[in-house]
Amino acid sequence: MHESVLLKESIDYLNLNSKSIVVDCTLGYAGHSSNILKKIKEGFLYAFDQDKEAIIKADERLKKINTNYEIINKNFVNLKEEIKKRTDKVDGILFDLGVSSPQLDEDYRGFSFHKDAPLDMRMNKDQKLSAYEVVNNYSKEDLTKILKTYGEEKYANAIAEGIAKSREKKKIETTLELVEIIKANVPEKYKRDKHPARKTFQAIRIEVNDELNVFKKALKDALDLIDVNGRICVITFHSLEDKICKQIFNEVSNVPKELQSLPILPEKYKPKYKVIAHIKPTKEEIEKNNRSRSATLRVIERRI
Repeated sequence: MHESVLLKESIDYLNLNSKSIVVDCTLGYAGHSSNILKKIKEGFLYAFDQDKEAIIKADERLKKINTNYEIINKNFVNLKEEIKKRTDKVDGILFDLGVSSPQLDEDYRGFSFHKDAPLDMRMNKDQKLSAYEVVNNYSKEDLTKILKTYGEEKYANAIAEGIAKSREKKKIETTLELVEIIKANVPEKYKRDKHPARKTFQAIRIEVNDELNVFKKALKDALDLIDVNGRICVITFHSLEDKICKQIFNEVSNVPKELQSLPILPEKYKPKYKVIAHIKPTKEEIEKNNRSRSATLRVIERRI
């Protein structure tokens, strides 16, 4: 079963009461949502997910707790539009940006570099773009750029070159075919440190699902939706997501530099938001769930 990362911390920092209106932007298999639902007996939960299999399993789990929830089968890029149809303001919003363990563990989804599967990596299986198209049809230059930007892969050039040469002979169809190409194009030492395909797979997954642009838009929309005293909790799993979150939180919570020396700040310049927390998993959690090692939780509260 999927273990939700920073579960207690994120639920605690949402600061919920029994009547809270909450949005879980990343329902997954309802690890966070089930705990939220237990706390909001007279409130309401809206949960987003585009993975139909996850929705079926999450729904089974949630209906055993309560019925005061709605699952919205859409990408959370539609957050503002969908929530505005249903309510004016919400008290808590959660983003857990990790790929869920069942998605990684299901061989046929193509997210894992440990298991052989068709190159897929689509969170939404109805969309056209998959890892197969990225690997086989993107130019060598575009592949290099994706691996550098989204994977922070220092051997991006060599890996992209290897992919381009391999696909000239035959199409690259499975995850383990891609893993072997990556292994053949990085130094031996690199293979000993960590799995050499980790960053490439991350980069391709981000490209396939347009994850960073989607997150940036949704986080800005979340700031508009959250009510006074409401909080947004964001769990990220790599530096690119965390950088976006930190930057957006800083932009809305900091006093402009030119006004910082004023003895009394005029009301109209007071930030609407305050950063509440920046938390990493405990040693105990990392030992229990290795997937939590790269996680970061950031929390912001609306003050005005």
